Amino acid sequence: MATPHALSKTAPPVMPKSGTIHPVWVRVTHWLNALAAILMMLSGWRIYDASPIFKSFTFPPAITLGGWLGGALQWHFAAMWLLVFNGLLYLALNLASGRFMRKFLPVSPRAVLHDFIAALTGKLSHADLRVYNAVQKFAYLFVVCDLIVLVLSGLAIWKSVQFPLLRELMGGYDNARIVHFCAMSLMAAFIAVHLVMVALVPRSLLAMLRGR
Repeated sequence: MATPHALSKTAPPVMPKSGTIHPVWVRVTHWLNALAAILMMLSGWRIYDASPIFKSFTFPPAITLGGWLGGALQWHFAAMWLLVFNGLLYLALNLASGRFMRKFLPVSPRAVLHDFIAALTGKLSHADLRVYNAVQKFAYLFVVCDLIVLVLSGLAIWKSVQFPLLRELMGGYDNARIVHFCAMSLMAAFIAVHLVMVALVPRSLLAMLRGR
């Protein structure tokens, strides 16, 4: 009779569990957050062009949203409320369900570096979409923090008189505009990298659409 040790050597590898990967609330809030962030980014580029921080740099009108400054502001504020309320709901549900701790923590610089090198060399496994690697954990935590900075710096610009402490924490009105621009640029970079990753692992898109 084969010993348990021998059986463990010949047993087939454990396959990823079947079933739902992303519950409905994750998918709905994810897509609403994505919509709000993209609308804010495109309309923000039109607002930026009306008074550029860097005089030698503006965005082509064809990739902006709003048509003119007033229209862009309307789009921007509408998307802002969607992002704030939906983002708060997303964070609250993640924390209340324990998903935040399960999915995004723990993460360490060493683990991020290890998985980043593995990704560059094509050795990073995506067999089980339920498990986020360290690079994914870092990227998602980063974009959550970046969106918070975007909202706070936007408030410091929009309601500079009403939120003087927030304005001063940003280094003043002009510096708040720079912080807002940099945070927007980082979000655009995240979206670009995210789309590349989705193209490389198309199953991740299907999972976010149908849940499995």
